[in-house]
Amino acid sequence: MKGLLRITWLLLLGLSQVHAATAQEDDAQAAKALLEKALAYYQSNGDKALAAFSRQGEFVDKDRYVFVVDTQGVLLASGGPSSVLIGRDVSEVLEPEVRQSFKDALQVPEGQGIQQADYRWQNWNDGKVERKHVFYQRVGARILAVGYYLPRATPEQARALRDKAAKAMLADEAGTLRAINSLQGGFLQDDLYVFVVDLNTGRYVAHGTNLRLINTDFSKVKDPDGKPVGAPILKLMAEQDQGEYQYRWKNPVTGKVENKHAYLRKTAHFMVAVGYYSP
Repeated sequence: MKGLLRITWLLLLGLSQVHAATAQEDDAQAAKALLEKALAYYQSNGDKALAAFSRQGEFVDKDRYVFVVDTQGVLLASGGPSSVLIGRDVSEVLEPEVRQSFKDALQVPEGQGIQQADYRWQNWNDGKVERKHVFYQRVGARILAVGYYLPRATPEQARALRDKAAKAMLADEAGTLRAINSLQGGFLQDDLYVFVVDLNTGRYVAHGTNLRLINTDFSKVKDPDGKPVGAPILKLMAEQDQGEYQYRWKNPVTGKVENKHAYLRKTAHFMVAVGYYSP
């Protein structure tokens, strides 16, 4: 019976991932179509188009909007909340780790067609800073762009962050734990975060979103419905060096209890874990 329930749960999880992927693809196509529309309009109207891009109208589609920067990074037009930054170098408000990639994007020669990039920006629908994927193209000294938000991380991103944290633990155990607990070092990425458990004591030593858990007994952790989480994970780690575990947990981005799929890895006498969420 338990095996059948697990198979059913995995099938439902797979369907939710397919749905999320489809929605993301729809967002991507809509953003790209809006950019192509803006490019055609700019080709016909030149800089006169900047005023149209900065108004609520045909160049705003839900939380997708056209924005334009020059090759120095100065914002010239925006149909979104970033319009308050018009006239400023927008690299000033980007996170340090993405500033260089932003400046590199500004140097892409004209004639390269539509390019893509990722960064983090405030979502005007919920007020939270979230991952954003942007399509952009250079036209003369102007770069036209349209982006869409990616509030949910992927399994690949979760595994990559786990591996990054595990590698960092081997290089600098104390420094990595401090970085995780101080929300630095890139160990908190939207709804992805690292947590670390000392397998000798069975207690949390680091947590990327809830510092109140530090030094608490991981074996006693349960999900919001009272189902054990910590004990079965510790049992799993006693039997193997890495693994996966599914449970229900609060998503720090959406604020809702959702399905969480955690990737676990043993590093020395620590368990390093990162999980991704699905509705």
